[in-house]
Amino acid sequence: MQRFSLLWLMLTLSVLAGCESLMYPGRDGAARPAEVVPPVISPDTAMQCPEPAEVICAEPEVKVVERVIERTVEKVVEVPVAKDKLVLGSVEEVAIEPPGLILESVVDTGSPTSTLRVRKLTPFERDGRDWIRFQIVQSSKMDPVSVELPIKRHVRIERLGFDVQRRPVVELNLTVGHVTHQVEVNLTDEGGSDLLMLLGRNFLKDAAVVDVSRRNVQGQPQIDGVK
Repeated sequence: MQRFSLLWLMLTLSVLAGCESLMYPGRDGAARPAEVVPPVISPDTAMQCPEPAEVICAEPEVKVVERVIERTVEKVVEVPVAKDKLVLGSVEEVAIEPPGLILESVVDTGSPTSTLRVRKLTPFERDGRDWIRFQIVQSSKMDPVSVELPIKRHVRIERLGFDVQRRPVVELNLTVGHVTHQVEVNLTDEGGSDLLMLLGRNFLKDAAVVDVSRRNVQGQPQIDGVK
């Protein structure tokens, strides 16, 4: 019986040794193939967002609209003027003495003498001399101003399309700016322009130059006692 048990034990050990060889073949020193280890993905790595990719947007198309604005710029014209002469525009304010009025007047380089449009021309004699009485009417809202002056002479006026006129001539002090001259003025009672006074060459000669592109260059006449 003891022999049978010992034999049984040896047989069992032999079987176990054979099974171990089959289950662990490299244990006997032979090289075993490398095991393939799958990548380990941690939960934190699995939840991370992908890195943002840089996106380059195209530049928007810019349309340039050109706007051209033209403006009219006043051109200043330099007028050569002698040092001691006035520069007058086509219309200037003129002080007339007598009777001490200021009238807006046309400056006319084509007329040899100055002209004043009046009403009720009445010649009369005083102290053996010829005189003239007349009225200056500035507007319908103002009272006429009567003036009496000696007649210096008469002038014959001939104009194309008009009858020949014989006008009395008197002397008046005319002031433009700060310059005053006593000049001959012929009187007429005919209608025409709203401006009563025409300033002719007998005032302008050697005293002023005219820039017809301007008006009222000299402004208010500078004379005391004229209103």
